[in-house]
Amino acid sequence: MQIPAASIEEYLVNVPDERKEALTRLYKTISEHLPKGFQESLTYGMIGWSVPLETYPDGYHCTPNTPLPFINLASQKNFIALYHMGIYADPELLDWFVNEFPKHSKRKLDMGKSCIRFKKPEDIPFELIAELLQKMSPQEWISLYEKLYKKKK
Repeated sequence: MQIPAASIEEYLVNVPDERKEALTRLYKTISEHLPKGFQESLTYGMIGWSVPLETYPDGYHCTPNTPLPFINLASQKNFIALYHMGIYADPELLDWFVNEFPKHSKRKLDMGKSCIRFKKPEDIPFELIAELLQKMSPQEWISLYEKLYKKKK
């Protein structure tokens, strides 16, 4: 479900009422706990945080001349989605998150490769998400990205 918006503020206003409070709290959690150096923007129809081109001029290999994406937050049709590329790229971080999740939620973890899905807004483990956000700096993400994904020249 695409939310029409020209700004992050507009996106948050246009979220369905039953998700507005949880999505806004998740947005604030990300903004407050993500290490310095990521830039916030609307990207791919979602709220996103990426490594700016000023920090990493090579940008994202899939769409050259765009910042390197790291986290996206969206209200999808049936859930709130948190996309975290660090979990996708780092098996140790993924293992940590999978092992910690049951300590913070009575729900079963609903997750794809980088997408953590929350069907019930009241079940979002904000403290765990805050801890996850602090585990990778922009420089660590750049290093991991270059090691795993950047095309070799």
